[in-house]
Amino acid sequence: MSRLPTTAPVSPPTATPRQNAGRRGFLAQMMSASGVVLLAGCNGGGLAGLRGGDGGLDATRTDGRATLLLPTSGRSAQLGQIMADAARLAAPELGRDPEIALSDSGSDVEPAVLAARAAVAAGAKMLIGPLFGAQAVAVAAAVGRQVPVVTYSNDTSLKGPGLFVYGVTPFQSARSVLAFAATRGKRRVVVVAPPGALGDQSVAAARSLAGQVGIVPGEAVRTGDPAGLAARVAAAAGGSAPDAVYLPAAGPELAGLAGAFQGSGVQVLGSAQWAAIKAEEVPALRGAWYAAPDPLRFNPFSEAYREAFGSVPGILAGLAFDSVEMARFLGRVGQQDKRGLTRDEGFNGVLGPYRFGSDGVVDRALSVLQVERGALSLIGGGTV
Repeated sequence: MSRLPTTAPVSPPTATPRQNAGRRGFLAQMMSASGVVLLAGCNGGGLAGLRGGDGGLDATRTDGRATLLLPTSGRSAQLGQIMADAARLAAPELGRDPEIALSDSGSDVEPAVLAARAAVAAGAKMLIGPLFGAQAVAVAAAVGRQVPVVTYSNDTSLKGPGLFVYGVTPFQSARSVLAFAATRGKRRVVVVAPPGALGDQSVAAARSLAGQVGIVPGEAVRTGDPAGLAARVAAAAGGSAPDAVYLPAAGPELAGLAGAFQGSGVQVLGSAQWAAIKAEEVPALRGAWYAAPDPLRFNPFSEAYREAFGSVPGILAGLAFDSVEMARFLGRVGQQDKRGLTRDEGFNGVLGPYRFGSDGVVDRALSVLQVERGALSLIGGGTV
């Protein structure tokens, strides 16, 4: 098993020349790893495509024009800045680079629409972002089908003509971890999640995956209260404890929910939402399995980001980096459109290989990690 390092977050310092050194080391690692094939036929995009050579790619061609729509002001400015910093690892001249522009989308619908219209008027051929679902719908409606809109949201219900969903979706997490659990004999599974969109989509995913991966989902338990949870889960599973319980949410209730199954023999499973917490520091999660980006690709990116900006990035930062690489690649092959986005070969990124379906929803390969005391171990690789 591959042991993953753990690093405590620190406050971001002022950017220094270390950014360039960290970025150079990261690019070298990614280039050396670009030959690792994790998705059949996925040999373009990302650093593997741009810097490793991809057939007819013209590295001198710069007629692509993409604009990142990120909330760099307002109540979500801190998150937007994290994503902008990650994008700068891919495009150090972000904002001054003619290929990749950066525009403040704010956290509400109106500034996102204004930014999108201004970007298209300035010649953008692709919009990457915005972050929030309501913004994405409004932006797609505002620009019509003039340019594709690739939202960072993970809400698959947003998909529509010209609107592509780029986030790590509940279905992707469920498929990766539930399929792995089934191979380990954990087939009777109950989903436990608080009410809300994530829980709704996770329950739906488990049900739709039952025949595909060989699990038997019991009745879902929709709660964030650990009191009497083990008994409720047993009842939902048909009267006896299931093989596993799937806890997709990563809110403050997670430790209590997982703790209800300590010592019971029930395997605790989690989603990519867990990447937002330090699972290895939560005793109640010890021994749990959860879906996550491939650490062979994500860890070099995480280390480069930490060296450059002084903090540890999450999945949204990885999405920002990958989106810049994807947009640059498509610009240089002259395909910043639906045809380019839905190319059969897909793309490689720091979050792993991915491709867009004809419906505009991204499909990703996620790995499975096991939580140990102070560390995480890679125990399974996802497939798409």
